[in-house]
Amino acid sequence: MSHLYLEITKLKKNYGLKPVLRGVNLAIEQGQRVALLGANGAGKTTLLRILAGLAEPDGGQVCIDGLDSVHDAQQIRRLVGFVAHQPYLYDDLTVMENLLFFGRMYVVKQRKERAMMLLERVGLLKRAHERASVLSRGQAQRLALARALLHSPRLLLLDEPDTGLDEEGIALLEAILNEHAGDGGTVLFTTHQLEHALQWSDHIALLSGGRMASMRETRDVEAGSVRQAYQEALR
Repeated sequence: MSHLYLEITKLKKNYGLKPVLRGVNLAIEQGQRVALLGANGAGKTTLLRILAGLAEPDGGQVCIDGLDSVHDAQQIRRLVGFVAHQPYLYDDLTVMENLLFFGRMYVVKQRKERAMMLLERVGLLKRAHERASVLSRGQAQRLALARALLHSPRLLLLDEPDTGLDEEGIALLEAILNEHAGDGGTVLFTTHQLEHALQWSDHIALLSGGRMASMRETRDVEAGSVRQAYQEALR
């Protein structure tokens, strides 16, 4: 039986006098992987930041696993792992220290063992004691992914997680998303790479004009039709 994990209702967000989200509605079931597509400025990052608890909406409601994003904000943060478009690492800390710092914030049990396991998973264990400042863009993105997974979140939010990754990194990211969904986790991600959206998702959601224009099962759409809808959203 399906379980509605994320429910967004009439979500609104303004920056000054400019409306960015104009009443977004979206429902995602547990275990689903949803690709969020839209033009630059469509509000994708704003939506993910609200879901991650980093920005407050100006109207509407967000429920994650039955919890309200405003009243249950602290509980929700423990359910969510967020990879932003920028890695946002502490450059003066080592790779391991970055994870341990985050682990302390989220009171992760056996955080050193968990951090080592994740560093091995993302291919950074040999660089554990190097400063984050010396990492390449792709390596920094791998570390950001490990950080997002550290507290075993049930909802993964990823804003262009494929940025800066090489072929091996892309394959690793796809495997982790599949594993997360296979374990009953839920994924919402953005990407400008249409092939990644089609390959990594169960559903494609299109954000246009601050509203959800459509959401369809990936298996029911062709790349050409998604590309056409995407181009129309850019107009």
